[in-house]
Amino acid sequence: MQVIHFHRDIGRILWWRKSESQFCGLDVLYYIVLFTVSARFAASCSMLSKGTEKFDLKFLWCPVDLSVREYRCRDLIMSPSLDLWVACASNTRSHACSATPSAANERMMSAMGGPGFTFNGVARTSESWLATLAGRKEQFVWPLKLNIGRLNKSLPWRQTGSLNVMTNVAQQLSGTLISREGCFPPSEGGGRRDSRVEYSSLDGMPSSHTLFGPWRKTSSREKVLEVEIAPRLICKISDFRGAFLWSMGTTASAAPQPVYVESSTDNVQANGMAHSSMSPFHMINIHNSKAKSIITNKVAPVVITYNCRQEFQIHDNFLKEGYKVGRISDSLPEHYLVKGEYFMVQDVYSKADVLNTTSSYGAPNFRQVKGAYPLYGMGQPTLNGFKQVLQRLQAQGQQEIIFFCIREEPVVFLHKDNDFVPYTPRRKENLHENLQGLEGEETVESLELTIRNELHDFAKLSKNILYVYNDIEFFKDEPQKMFITCEEDIHVTEEVYKRPMFTMQGYRYFRLPLPMEGAPLEEDFDAFVKILRESPSLCLGRNASRLPPTLVFSCQVGVGRTNLAMILGTLVMKRLKGESQPPPQLVAAGTSKPRPLFQVIQSLIKKLPNGQQLMEEVDHAITLCSEMHNIKEAIYENASKLEGIGEDYQTQGSTTKEYFLNRTKQSLERYFYLIVFNAYLHEQYPLAFVSNFSQWMCRHAWLYRLLACMDVSELSAPAELLTKGARVLVADDYLAPDVLSTIKEMKVANFRRVPKMPVYGVAQPTSEAIGAVLAHLTDKKRKHNHVLWINVQEELVLEGNGQIIVPREPSCLDQHIRVPTSDSQLLQKLETSLKEEILRAQKWLEVTQEQEKQMKMFKTCLTIQEIFNQHKRSHPGLMYKRIPLPACSSPREEDFDKLHEAMRNALADDPHSAFVFNCANGKSRTTTAMVVAVLILWHFKGFPECTEDDFVSVPDAKYTKGEFEAVMRVVRLLPDGHKRKKEVDLALDSISETMTPMHYHLREMIISTYRQIKPEKTEKECKQQLLISLQFLERYIYLILFNTYLHLEKRDSWHRSFSVWMEQVAARAGIYDILNQLGFSEFEDPGEKTLARLRYRWQQQDIQALPFRGEFI
Repeated sequence: MQVIHFHRDIGRILWWRKSESQFCGLDVLYYIVLFTVSARFAASCSMLSKGTEKFDLKFLWCPVDLSVREYRCRDLIMSPSLDLWVACASNTRSHACSATPSAANERMMSAMGGPGFTFNGVARTSESWLATLAGRKEQFVWPLKLNIGRLNKSLPWRQTGSLNVMTNVAQQLSGTLISREGCFPPSEGGGRRDSRVEYSSLDGMPSSHTLFGPWRKTSSREKVLEVEIAPRLICKISDFRGAFLWSMGTTASAAPQPVYVESSTDNVQANGMAHSSMSPFHMINIHNSKAKSIITNKVAPVVITYNCRQEFQIHDNFLKEGYKVGRISDSLPEHYLVKGEYFMVQDVYSKADVLNTTSSYGAPNFRQVKGAYPLYGMGQPTLNGFKQVLQRLQAQGQQEIIFFCIREEPVVFLHKDNDFVPYTPRRKENLHENLQGLEGEETVESLELTIRNELHDFAKLSKNILYVYNDIEFFKDEPQKMFITCEEDIHVTEEVYKRPMFTMQGYRYFRLPLPMEGAPLEEDFDAFVKILRESPSLCLGRNASRLPPTLVFSCQVGVGRTNLAMILGTLVMKRLKGESQPPPQLVAAGTSKPRPLFQVIQSLIKKLPNGQQLMEEVDHAITLCSEMHNIKEAIYENASKLEGIGEDYQTQGSTTKEYFLNRTKQSLERYFYLIVFNAYLHEQYPLAFVSNFSQWMCRHAWLYRLLACMDVSELSAPAELLTKGARVLVADDYLAPDVLSTIKEMKVANFRRVPKMPVYGVAQPTSEAIGAVLAHLTDKKRKHNHVLWINVQEELVLEGNGQIIVPREPSCLDQHIRVPTSDSQLLQKLETSLKEEILRAQKWLEVTQEQEKQMKMFKTCLTIQEIFNQHKRSHPGLMYKRIPLPACSSPREEDFDKLHEAMRNALADDPHSAFVFNCANGKSRTTTAMVVAVLILWHFKGFPECTEDDFVSVPDAKYTKGEFEAVMRVVRLLPDGHKRKKEVDLALDSISETMTPMHYHLREMIISTYRQIKPEKTEKECKQQLLISLQFLERYIYLILFNTYLHLEKRDSWHRSFSVWMEQVAARAGIYDILNQLGFSEFEDPGEKTLARLRYRWQQQDIQALPFRGEFI
């Protein structure tokens, strides 16, 4: 709500310009002016060109429209020789000079033209104009009616002198003056009547007011301004466009004039919400005790004070902002909603204070870490409570206090009973939960300021009353009324926590938002490390005789996030004091119930230097901070609930198992990151944090690989799921359509060969097909005595009754069930268990084929390993390996190593060996493995000559050539990067020539998959397409990196593996930094995408999550 004052010492008018696109980009000025003059007329106009002086503003000039955005001030000047008012605009084009008063904060466009207007039917087009009024003995008024016209672009903007315009206007004014009795200019005589304007009589007007009659163009279909005259000037204004009302009160005004405006209740939606489309004055209370006159118009009421020393206008821009009203239930009142959908709820309830410390310490759940560490945690205090906390800490002798607000949701403090109480916005669907991810691009601090401005506006719209909720259990006496008279009645978090810095020398404040669930982002750790690095008292080189600073952490109730932050602070204090081992008694107390470690934690501490010690230090810190919550115990509690809950329960739109699976993964991820952060502190604290946590993680990208294997429950999924009907079987003809038409000849789908190379690709073959392929490779024409067959499938595969079958979830037949392991022996063990269960049950099982579903009972069933073992008897040169590769994403670093090692060994045995690769359909993963094989063979036998690229004039030609910005960033880093890329492209092209009917080419699949992201698709579908396109892009980059590795390490006979090279060389060069912000920056901002991060992209192999089976081990 904006109030614009007009003081008597400043003569100003409002100059308003509105741009309308339908007028060919030309600006249109709307004016209707009413002058009240009591003076005599002096005809000498020449005196206007002489000296002028500023004079008091005695009449009101106010534009009226619903889309007011910007204002421009112009001086009012008066000739001292004439009792004559002159409104004058300058000869120069006007420009925006101030920020918009509306919340939208738009700026007005500079002038592109000027007004076309009509004085009583005579058109004038000039930027300089004067309107003069002659005086008579009696008081009179003259209504100046301006007919808004359109300017043609071809009409130049003339600069006419003020004197000439004044003379022309004066001539046209002859005979047009009217008295308050309502006389109008004659249709003939000194002036002519404008036939396009309807005039209305002003009979019956009070002597203290003169009002324009309504006017309109008779040919227009626009609504008309309607005015009803009553003894006390009660005006009803209906909807209209392009019409304006001006009025003037005189000293004869007797009493304040009330304003009555009809309210609107339209647009109330079924969900209880309504747009604020009613008149903006519907809820405004105008304090008119000082008002001499109140003039209504469509923009805002104008108030003129009794002493005529001040006129002000209240501008209400809420229609622009789209404020909405709503209610929690039909029995509760309707009121305005924050950001159109949120209710303000009291932040902390008395029951949340489990430790009962609010009265004694000032904050709920206030506590200190066990031991001698100056670390404290607490819930959200009020303003007075926070002051009490600081006083208490000072009384204990704490000289330096660093306070951390670790809340990510917005909080505002409302004035109540000599205190400021915290409130937070909540959704109607769940009033008990804070908002997550609300700010988007906006910081939480700026979001709080926006909310405060809205709340202040709501109060002004509701007679200084703001509606909030304290009891969301029973809603007794809800909503509560809070009286807000000014913005100082609403505080934001920064005001509460930062102001003590002016009165306490050793106090500092930081906002460190942490997530309510899961581990903090790398950027959150970076912010914490930045504080450590910039705090001299937290450096290792500090004065040992000086006490360390006191760290205080606060979230909402002081449990989850506060507990996490206190553990981080404990780890810091351990490094600051140089403690390497916890006291034995505390270790014993913290490990009274030893539990088995989760598999991901076992892998982590095995690979981290001093991993066992790092984990024990974290466990000790957790024990010290476990008064309210134990992070490690929460993992086991959630895992236990996960394994004990059935499938048929629903919680918040998802199954209960999904809910507790997410909770288990989030708590385990938090524990994982605590150990990792402790490792970072051990390495970087002595180095004064030369690398931040994000950089350090990218240089240890294997940690992200481990994190992606956090859920390995499929390893423990029972084989009985299939025979009990929880899973079904899918046949090979459904999995692998024979696009290349090779089944008739080779007994297997999609059999192909790289031209002039012993590299082959196929779909998953049966025992019969394997025999046919081996016979083809070892015949007299090809004469391959040694064949290396590599199966790259990561799902379980069996042959039943001579047909390839794989288990699938009934709800996701097209999605393979990934087994999270690269251990071929473990895969063989799981396949054997499944085979034995099928043969033991001897039940009719559902099998989905290409055309139909059938019920089958399997008399024979073999694993793929057993099939190859049978063929080895007739083909002694056959060697079979299982190297699982991901379905869409790039092979892992160790997968490249396994492929490289297998081929090197085969070539060492026989340089003329043949290489066969298969996945489910012989397409994506098979092609990737074939490219790797081609590159390795070229390094042994020599590269073909690379030709110059042909000019291609097809859509997206640049991208079908793989020239994405992310790819080119990597290429620029690599030695001979462009050549390495061309070699990979040559390998891709040579392989794709053999499979044209498949319409599969890795480079083309990147852009074609991304182009499938369309607005009409659901968010989930778009996210799936984005993930696949990023996985293909990453796969392409990894092929270029692997080729570079082969070139650079060839001189040492590849003594260093690709995994080690990526960690020691590529990571240091910044390759993982590029992969950690992977995206299509040509089309979007990759920083806004979650999937651009390694942390999330590597964990999500597929957007569609399969049902949880097995145990969380």
